[in-house]
Amino acid sequence: MRLNKRVETTIDRDESEGLVDEESEKSCYMFRKTSSPQHTQQRLTRAVPRMALVALILCGLLASTVVGAPPTRQEEVGTRWEQGMPIDLEQTMHVFQPQEDGGLQTVTAKDPANSQQIVLIQAHLKEEAAKFRQGDFSDPAKIHGEDMPGLAALRAGAGHIDVQYTPLPNGGQIQYTAKNPAFIAALHQWFAAQLSDHGHHAVGGHH
Repeated sequence: MRLNKRVETTIDRDESEGLVDEESEKSCYMFRKTSSPQHTQQRLTRAVPRMALVALILCGLLASTVVGAPPTRQEEVGTRWEQGMPIDLEQTMHVFQPQEDGGLQTVTAKDPANSQQIVLIQAHLKEEAAKFRQGDFSDPAKIHGEDMPGLAALRAGAGHIDVQYTPLPNGGQIQYTAKNPAFIAALHQWFAAQLSDHGHHAVGGHH
């Protein structure tokens, strides 16, 4: 009986060792398989598109942070004004007052003691009034665009619109007067467009 038990014990041990060896071989096989150059290449092939997608997302976030939102209409107009007009928008106030027979445009220095801006305002408005009488509205077109509301009608009807410049102690003004309702409406549209484009730098009047 003891001999048989020893034999059975030996057989059981051998079988256990055989199972262990078999499992070890499977583990080694799987390790070699996953560590093979082919398998590594497959994993890299699957990972590259994911990495590329992550890179694109990060680049997009970075670009949106650096570039920011596109400029608004008022910001674009303000930039054009700074590049082409002598008057400082931040130091002046522009009033566009539509009237029954036309309109009154007034530009004044916010600081009554700012003699430099007052001189620039007066020189600029005097020059613009002379141009407007000739139908030359090129300066407003450069700032606000050629498709500015009312501009085409004002150019065409310049001979029917009276344009008078008057200096003021703190700036100047231009009075526009017309008899034709179409030109009066064009002046009102033109005023409204400037009022909208200049934002907080301008205020409107009343009829």
